[in-house]
Amino acid sequence: MQVTEELFRMQDEAYKAFTEKLVPNVDPTRIIGVRMPELRRFAKAFAKTPQADAFLRALPHAYHEENLLHGCCIEAERDFDRCVGLLDAFLPFVDNWAVCDCMSPKALGKQPEKLLGQIDRWLAGGGDYTVRFAIGQLMRWFLDDRFDPAYPEKVAAVKSEAYYVNMMRAWYFATALAKQYDAVLPYLTQNRLDAWTHNKTIQKAVESFRVPPEHKTALRALRR
Repeated sequence: MQVTEELFRMQDEAYKAFTEKLVPNVDPTRIIGVRMPELRRFAKAFAKTPQADAFLRALPHAYHEENLLHGCCIEAERDFDRCVGLLDAFLPFVDNWAVCDCMSPKALGKQPEKLLGQIDRWLAGGGDYTVRFAIGQLMRWFLDDRFDPAYPEKVAAVKSEAYYVNMMRAWYFATALAKQYDAVLPYLTQNRLDAWTHNKTIQKAVESFRVPPEHKTALRALRR
């Protein structure tokens, strides 16, 4: 199977133009234009084939959709250690938010203690999209029953000038306000975030259907 040829068979020119606007930092010549539901259907079958292993080793990929397919294949991995190994190999090549955010493997949530160690490692030594991915995993797996006040400290401690890192920090805190309001509110009342992330957190929380109206009123008053 020629993976790139298969992706071009699924090409949608209108969706290509749409994708170019979604990921403006990606060279348009690297965008094929494949809709995610179709790409995920393809990935579900492809991940089970012998060709998938060779594809996962063939880094870097030429096309944006090859990176998306790579992320979808990692999502299909059920073994925690193998999943982490695949992520470690791939994350340095991730160059946009769409590829980063398409990956949230269920295998990671099955061993939360081990995952926390990996998250700390990714936060400490990764590039922008590795850090974004790590924050996303804290948001997915550790804002409900597994929540600990130490976890938002990890996100607050991230210092970055990168837009897509700080946008994920804001998304994390806005989601945390919906799920752990009392524990997270001091990050705003005590100005513990940089001004941009502080205000973007409030914006996203106010736009959220999960944050009650009385909390939105209090949050609006905290804008800097």
